[in-house]
Amino acid sequence: MHATNAETWKHDHDYLGESLARNERQTRLVIALTAAMMVAEISAGVAYGSMALLADGWHMASHASALGITAFAYGFARRHRHSSRYSFGTWKVSILGGYTSAVVLGIVALAIAWESFGRFVNPREISFDQAIGVAILGLIVNLVSAWLLRDGHDHGHDHGHDGHHHHDHNLRAAYLHVLADALTSLTAILALVCGKYFGWHWMDPAMGVVGSLVIGRWAYGLVQQTSSILLDGDVPQSTLDALRAAISGDSDDLVSDLHAWRVGPGRLAVIAVVVSDSPRAPAEYKRRMQGAVDIAHATVEVNRCEGHGEGARAA
Repeated sequence: MHATNAETWKHDHDYLGESLARNERQTRLVIALTAAMMVAEISAGVAYGSMALLADGWHMASHASALGITAFAYGFARRHRHSSRYSFGTWKVSILGGYTSAVVLGIVALAIAWESFGRFVNPREISFDQAIGVAILGLIVNLVSAWLLRDGHDHGHDHGHDGHHHHDHNLRAAYLHVLADALTSLTAILALVCGKYFGWHWMDPAMGVVGSLVIGRWAYGLVQQTSSILLDGDVPQSTLDALRAAISGDSDDLVSDLHAWRVGPGRLAVIAVVVSDSPRAPAEYKRRMQGAVDIAHATVEVNRCEGHGEGARAA
């Protein structure tokens, strides 16, 4: 076969989706907002002697680092999206970024719980007026950041077939980090108000424990979703059944082996082995599969049943 003919059968392995640039841009903006608020809260905590603000400031610092992981994943995936080094593109870099951020989120939840239990034992004085003002400002910044990331998250969602797997998990990780910040700011405000007006100093550590449980649950759910994709185990059985049915059709063609995994938002790579008395060309089976599921890459091996001649074809 001539080299020029071989070139016509090549195809791109860029499965990152159209929302990458927008999501990366919004993530970097949120990092800037989070970093600015982090500096403000840590400075205010030191100036006013408020451990609540200081702790929340360092909490935001950990989330700024996690958002940095998100931005790095976007940048790496974008720079190497056309590299031949990565067999099925760089989409999973964003999934790995989401997984890593989820792990960081879980560590933050444990740290908040540890600090909260410590404050039950050793209560600390707080300058309520100043702390409440800065905490409210922190909540506003977090809500604005969540709105920015939520907008990109909604645009990146596909409500079609198997739509719940079309999320940008890297962006979702960043979104959950910002929500966690908003939650800790909200619980801090509630605890500070109750401490100032009712003398309920125990509310500060109690709200910290509640917040850590909620954040921990978010982190666990995200780890489950991203790890399943990284291990190629998230394609639902209904999708596999649809592929088998499409390949077989009304004929006696049987699918003896089938593998499917995600290579992009809502897009699959498939390897299928077909056995038939009257085998058809691999292109025919690919056409059948495309009618059932959005496939980015497919390899089909076709074998004739034993006793009906030898031979196998693959493409």
